[in-house]
Amino acid sequence: MIEYRVGNDLDLDAVLELYRDSTLGERRPIHDRELFAAMIAQANLIIAAWDGDRLVGISRSVTDFAAVTYLADLAVSESHQRQGIGVELMRRTQEASGPKAQIILLAAPKAVEYYPRVGFTQHPSAWVLKPGETVG
Repeated sequence: MIEYRVGNDLDLDAVLELYRDSTLGERRPIHDRELFAAMIAQANLIIAAWDGDRLVGISRSVTDFAAVTYLADLAVSESHQRQGIGVELMRRTQEASGPKAQIILLAAPKAVEYYPRVGFTQHPSAWVLKPGETVG
C-alpha cells in the first residue's frame, strides 16, 4: 500500500535515487548535491509517495496556496509507474494548493502525451530564461 506524506524533510540520497529510477534525473542536476538539496529545501509543497520505507514518487512544487502552483517535478519510480501514483500526487498537490489555484508545469519530453490524458490543457505560450541568459 502506498502512503503519501507532505513535507520536504526527506533524505537526499533517497530523493536522488528516486530521480534516477524515474528517469527525471536525466534532466535534473542530480550530480550537484548542494543544488539538489536546495531544490528540495526551498520547495514549499512536496508530496512524497512511499512503498514501505522506499520513496517511490514525489511532487515538488512552488506555490502561493491561493492562485498558482508551479509543479516543478513529478517523478515516479519506473517500478511503480502505471499504478496511479502520479495522478494521486497531482491530485493531492491540487488539493493542497487551494480551490482557486491553477497548476502549471513544463512537461518532460517523455511525458508530453501523459498530461492531456490526465486532464491538463496545453498552453501555447510558455517562455524560459535559462541560467546564463540575461533579460534585456
